[in-house]
Amino acid sequence: MERGLYIAASGMLTEMVRQDQIANDLANASTPGYKADRATQRSFGDLLLSNSVTGQQVGPLGLGSQIDSITTDTTGAPARDTGEPLDFAVVGDGWFGVQTPQGTRYTRNGQFGVSPQGTLVDSLGNQVMGAGGGPVRVGADGRVDPRQVGIFALNNPQKIGDSYVTGAAGGQATGTVRQGALEGSNADPSRSMVDMIASFRAFESGQRVIRTIDETLAKASNIVGGLPG
Repeated sequence: MERGLYIAASGMLTEMVRQDQIANDLANASTPGYKADRATQRSFGDLLLSNSVTGQQVGPLGLGSQIDSITTDTTGAPARDTGEPLDFAVVGDGWFGVQTPQGTRYTRNGQFGVSPQGTLVDSLGNQVMGAGGGPVRVGADGRVDPRQVGIFALNNPQKIGDSYVTGAAGGQATGTVRQGALEGSNADPSRSMVDMIASFRAFESGQRVIRTIDETLAKASNIVGGLPG
């Protein structure tokens, strides 16, 4: 396979993954408690070129790139007041705990509601965990003592969708619960738009490289094919 085609194609695939990540950040720029992702890439090993006649080294040639990792920026975002008694925000370190059919999950999205049983639940109807791990009861006045809502320390949080993360629980967190407020998203739409434009430019460059190589190969094939036998 023409090495240049492979290098250009690998770069385009890398930018496709990056664009998906950036698009997800943009889509969640107003989601409470959302944490933005950051994609890093690395190059494949270099190939050392040498002169086939003299053996003299020409230099290295890269073999393309790939996404190395996608990490989540867990930096807290400012909270905004909503006035809703069942909206909560974590101020400082910590995560809300939620009991789901798949097990315990954690979130920074504190947009909660009340279940038919009178317990605090998230937007998907899953039970919010109290400080002791049990359910949180909602009073007859539709309010909850914020001290009853548990916040948990979490090591190595990993996104799994629906604003949930998993990780190794580390006991009670040092943060506090603020009632009547929601934490904003830490995704920066301006930065995401700039990153998206840069990614599109890199993708287009790969397209132009492939087109140029294809035209060169076609021209070489036509010339060779037209030589007298």
